[in-house]
This record gives sequence, C-alpha cells and structure tokens, in this order.
Amino acid sequence: MNEMLGLYPQWYVPGIGTAWVMGIIGTIHVLASHTSVGAAWLFALLATKSVAENKPEIMVYLKRYGMFLLVFSYIIGSVTGPGIWYSVTVASPRGISGLIHNFVWLWASEWVFFFVEVIGVYAMVYLIGKIDNKTYLKLAWSFAVASWATMILIVPILSFMMWPGNDRWYHTGSTFDAAFNLNYFAHLGIRTAFMFAVAGAVGGIIAATMKDRETRIEITRFLSKMGLAGMFLMIVMFMWYTATLPPNARLIMDTQMMPKYGSTLAALLIATLIYFGLTAWKPLQLRQGFAIAMTFAIGLFGLWPEERSRESMRKPYVAGQYIYSNQFFSRDVPGKGVISDMPLIAEKGVLATDYFIPAELRTITPENQLRAGELLTRVMCANCHSLEPDGALRPLPALLGHSDEPKMIKAYLDGALYHGMIPYMPKMPLPDDERAAMALYIASLSAPQPPVIAANPAKPIQQGVN
Repeated sequence: MNEMLGLYPQWYVPGIGTAWVMGIIGTIHVLASHTSVGAAWLFALLATKSVAENKPEIMVYLKRYGMFLLVFSYIIGSVTGPGIWYSVTVASPRGISGLIHNFVWLWASEWVFFFVEVIGVYAMVYLIGKIDNKTYLKLAWSFAVASWATMILIVPILSFMMWPGNDRWYHTGSTFDAAFNLNYFAHLGIRTAFMFAVAGAVGGIIAATMKDRETRIEITRFLSKMGLAGMFLMIVMFMWYTATLPPNARLIMDTQMMPKYGSTLAALLIATLIYFGLTAWKPLQLRQGFAIAMTFAIGLFGLWPEERSRESMRKPYVAGQYIYSNQFFSRDVPGKGVISDMPLIAEKGVLATDYFIPAELRTITPENQLRAGELLTRVMCANCHSLEPDGALRPLPALLGHSDEPKMIKAYLDGALYHGMIPYMPKMPLPDDERAAMALYIASLSAPQPPVIAANPAKPIQQGVN
C-alpha cells in the first residue's frame, strides 16, 4: 500500500465553487463547438444544393454565414477551449490525468481533425467563386466530415467520464474498451441531433438579413427543416441515452435533475418546435432579434441545464467510476496500475498522507482543530459544494440544515459518509479526529459566533493553498 496520497493543492472559488467555473466556460464552448459542427454540414448541404440547382445566391448566404461563424464559433470556441483545459486541470487534476492516460492518442487524433476543420472554414469563406464548383464541393464535404470527426473522437471521452459501461476496462486498461462503451453511440446521437438543431437556430440570425426574398424564404425553410429534424432526433436519442446510464446517474436524474429542470427543458423543447414550425410555415416572419433570442434561450434554458445535469449525474465520480469528485481513487484499476486510496485514508487519514498539508496541521490539536477542519472540508467537499451558507453551488451548510451542532454533523459523517451509503456522495472513511475537525468547521459556518476552541484563533487558510 502507498504511504502517501497523490493529491494536488486544492483550488476553490468562493461563492460559486470550482464546478460552476468549469460549467460556465464549458457551456459557452459547447454552444460554439456544436454550432460549428452543425454549420459545417449546413455548408456542405447548401453548397451542394446551390450547385445542383444553379442558385449562386445561396453562396452569398454561405459567405455571410461563414464570416459570422468565424467569430461566433471559432474565435469564441478557440478561447473557451483552453479555458476548459485550464479550469479542469486546476479543479480536477486527477480527473484530467486519468482521461489523458486513457485517451492521449484519441485526443491527438481529434486535434488533427480540428486543424482540418479550422482550415476548412477559412477555405469555405474565402474560396467561394474563386475555384470551380466541383473542387469547392469536395472541400465542403471534407470540411463537414472533419468537423463531425472531432465530435466522434471527443464523445468517447465524455462517455467514459460517465462510466466505462462494464468491468472489462478496469482489467485491460484498453483505450478501445474505455471509448466504445455502452453509453457512446447514444451520447454521439444526442450531440449530433443537437448540432443540427442549434445550427438551424444560429443560421437564422444571418438568414433573416438576406435581401433577396426568394433566397430568404428558401434558406429559412431549409434551416427550419434542419432544426426540426434535429429536435425530433434528439428526443429519440435522449430516450436511448437515459437507458445507457449507470444506476447512480439514473437515481440522480429521477430524484434531482428532472424535478429541478424537467419543466424548463420541456418548455424549451415546445418553444423550439414552435419556433422552427413557425419559420417553416411563414419564413418571412423570421427576424434577426427573434433568431438571436432563440439561440440565447437554447444556451441558457437548454444547454446550461443539460450540461449541469450531465455533470451532476456522474456523482460521486468525476471519471470512469473510479475517480471520486474530490480526486480520491475509489477502487483498484489493475489495467492502469491504480490503487484505491480508501484503505490508506481509513488507516492514516488525509492530514498525515497528503503531500501538500502544512506541517503544523499534520496532527490535530485543540489549537488547530478548526483550521484543520477547514482544510479537510475543502479537500473532501469543495469540488461539489460551496462552503458559504449562501453559495451558488449546493451550499454545504444549507444541505446540513444550517446546523451549528458539531455532534449532529459528526453523526452524519460517522454514518452515511463513512460507510459510503449515499449513492451520489463519495465514501469518506476518515479517522475519528478528522471527522470531528470537519464537523466543528462545518458547524462554525452556521454558528452566530465561531466557536472558541483556543486562546489564539485559527488563522484562515489562504485561497488556493492547502
């Protein structure tokens, strides 16, 4: 058994929590990236239609849409992409390490196709009317295939974050066993459906400004049909997707996510279907402000709840159902040489085995108990909970009824969490003195006055340092 835990310093953002930082950046990125993939197919389909029916006016729309896409998808996507890498690396270093060790060549392949995609969008915009139609269509379909390939290669990683789907990967450590899991094809289907729907909505922002009446009608109806097809496909894929979820994810979805977001998502689904139906029926009624509002609604009331729900449904894991959200290994993975942290935590605790614990907190004393409790609470809880009573991310004091009784909180830590009895919470087999320190600190968050435990009050821990 290892003598030390391979953890990293804790990153905690007061108020909103680390998960919201990742979620906000990720939602913007997903909206931009899925729009770009859907738009690539829109380019290919409309370019083919323009050539086949000898309608050069469609190419005018594609050039304008392409210029808009360069800013909306590729600049925003290129900025938020590194933002995701930075935020997940500092918030979940073991999680991102586990994914890299499983999928490094898959990620490398995705970046090759992404390079082709970026070159492709510039070619689509600047080569309109400058090369022959046959060559342009070859480039358009190459652009579409390369764009979708980035999604095909990323979805295995996202699906593995939910779960490997079976026990085989834990013993083989194979990338293929991890990638093509039970959840993969359903997940790919739902994201493909979404890319068509959102591309149809975003495309309307430019279609509404077209001066030629017939072209505006034709393109708007094309976008509406594309959007409707995406929405209906999404409904089918969602039903398949939910059937591929692990038991803990189904439990969270049924008891927490759907009661919280179900009505919002249903209302958005109806509104989106009405939007595409109306613009297909009366395309000239589409206004740019209407299309912008629809795109904003899809992001705020559709994508944000969906992304937050997917992140929440993975709990208590962050990846592969072997890395807890608080970065501890929950089980052995022989295929990757991973050893569970649970026996070491139970035997020696976190304070004595985490490299980054200050020397004066290695042993709990009456003088440092509150400060040790703060540090332990951040390590064990802060990736999923705000520590402030009014925090935005599942505030820990509120979940414990704002109790200021350390004994009551410790009883909870001694029971449900010590034995891992809550499906969506990590098992925390901490020694008794560490559980007592956590209980004291959590109680202090709701206490009218912090409890006096020493002659010299504990110094607060600096943000971002353990």
